[in-house]
Formats: sequence, structure tokens, C-alpha cells
Amino acid sequence: MFNLSLKALLSAVLVLAFSIGSSLAMAQVQKFNLSNGTINAEITPDIGGRLLSFSLKDQPNFLLVGDLAALDTRAQPSPTSPHISYMGHEVWLGPQSEWWVHQNLNAERAAKKAVWPPDPYLAIARNTVLEQSAEKVLLKSAESSISGVQLVKAYAFIPDRKNSLKLQVRATNIRKEDIAWDLWFNTRVASNTNVYVPVANAADIRQQLMTSDAVDPLTYSLNDGIFALDFLPPTQGKAMRKGKLMIQPSQGWIASFSGKQLFIIQFPLQPQSAIHPEQGQVELYNEYNPENLQAGIMELEVHAPYKKLAPKEFMIAEETWTLVEYKGAATRNAQLEFLRAHAAELGLR
Repeated sequence: MFNLSLKALLSAVLVLAFSIGSSLAMAQVQKFNLSNGTINAEITPDIGGRLLSFSLKDQPNFLLVGDLAALDTRAQPSPTSPHISYMGHEVWLGPQSEWWVHQNLNAERAAKKAVWPPDPYLAIARNTVLEQSAEKVLLKSAESSISGVQLVKAYAFIPDRKNSLKLQVRATNIRKEDIAWDLWFNTRVASNTNVYVPVANAADIRQQLMTSDAVDPLTYSLNDGIFALDFLPPTQGKAMRKGKLMIQPSQGWIASFSGKQLFIIQFPLQPQSAIHPEQGQVELYNEYNPENLQAGIMELEVHAPYKKLAPKEFMIAEETWTLVEYKGAATRNAQLEFLRAHAAELGLR
């Protein structure tokens, strides 16, 4: 009897050890830290080669990241892979309506013209590390049998701009026939982050409604050429506000405030004709519930021009990220005053 109990105990210990080991394996995402004494960035070659953290020194992460300890960070991509909410910053392709129509590996998603999940070979697969130093990380994605592209991503400090990080992506057509896509930067931040976008006219904003019995649409203001979300609580009986805004900006930047940090994303401004008609050069996706902010999300999205690529041809898109210390009030007036006062030095034209 004693021996049987000991065997049972040893078996339980082994099961527990295996369980703990599996959990640790999930959490052990390889990370590269970039730091220049002013800003810090954390990049992983795993889970699509995404950016996990961006902050001023001694300030919290500005990005919203999934619970990597609870998620499968060693998931292998396949044509049937589900979406996994790693969040942070990643790169997609646009338009979203064509994500699954140019492949024959998942007939069901092709027939439905599925708009979810994103390409698992770009979102989940481990990237190859081409270069890694204290100033730069260069990653190469898997070749995607879904989208027909391979991505190379560069994250690097800008020598004469101590507060800034350059993000550059190259997409190459790996197929034997032409393909057409845009490059789509997607950056997740907290759901109540104050976001401002320069917009010339109300007609340059359109909303993709996602209303239901439990969801209200987003609300926003446009004053003196600056767009801002209003963050009104949902009406009685509704659980949240939710939607996506497609924006044609008048200048190439997005500014967002959280705590003591101002985060600016700059990008080459494109004419509306260069952007796929189903998308906007700037897109903001927001799920907002003031009673449960942690359950929501804000996505700061930027689309590069939609282009046709011949076999082996490539296209490049880039963003410049900048962080600035902000000591003012958490009000729209104070934040806009700060932006206008520092527009020249921040390159907001």
C-alpha cells in the first residue's frame, strides 16, 4: 500500500512539474531590449516579431500587451490557426476583406471571405533574427502561404533624435504571380488613451458601426482641424462603446497621451487615392467601457499605399515613434495646448 501511494505521489508530482514547465515555456518569449538612456523598447522575434513595450525611461509601458504568461507563445501557424490576443504592435496587410481570398489552403475561410483572424504566418510564426544590437533589431518573417509575402522588419534608434524609434517594414512577393496589398501598422494602447489626429474636414472621417443591443457607437469631435474621441459613457442598458473610425488625415501624425507620456506616431502622408477604398490611412478601433477599462482596447492603425507587386518585387513602409514627457493636466485643452506649443520641435506640420 505504501509503494502504491508513493507511486501515486510521484506521478502527481511529475504531472505538476510538467504543468508548471509548460506554463513557463509559454511565458518564455525571447525579448530584445533597446535603450538609449531616454527611451526603452522591447521586441520579440517570437509571435510574429512584434514590439511589446515602448516607454520613456522610468515610465510604464505605453503599449497594451496580452497576458503572455497565459497565452500559447509557441503556437505553430497553420491555415486553421485561431487568433491569439498577444496585442502590442504588429504589422498586417490590407485590405482586410481579402485576407483569406487569395489562398486555397482553407476553403471555408476563402468561401466566407473571412475578415478574421489575420494571417497566422505573419501574426504567430517566429521570425528569424537577421541583426540584433543595442541600437537595432532586424527580423525576417516566415514566408506566408496565405498572403504570398515575406516581411522584413527593422526597429532602430534615430541617432539625432534621442526620443524616437524608427519602424520600417519591407514586404516581398514570394509568389510566381502578381499580388496586391498594403502594409498596415497596428499599435494597441489602453482603451481610454486620449488620441488626436489632424483632419481638415468632417467628410474625411467615416465610422464603421458595430452597434448592437449591448453596444453604442463611438463619439468624437472635430475642432480647429483636430479630431478627438469624446469617451462618453454608453447609454443606459448598453455595455460599451465600440467601433472603428476611418480617417484621411491632413498631416502625417497621430498623438496620444497617457499619464506622463505623449506618444507620437509619424508617417508619410498619402493622398486618399493611394489608400485602398475600404481602409483609411489612419484608423482608430476602440472598445470603451468606463466601468471596466482593462477589458477594452484602442488600436492606432496606419495604412501605407495599396500596391501591386510582381514576383520578387517589394514595397516598404515606415513609422517614426516619439515619446515626450508630459506634466500637464489630463484634459483635452491642456493636451492640445501642449501639442501646439511644441509642434515645431516635434515636427508636427
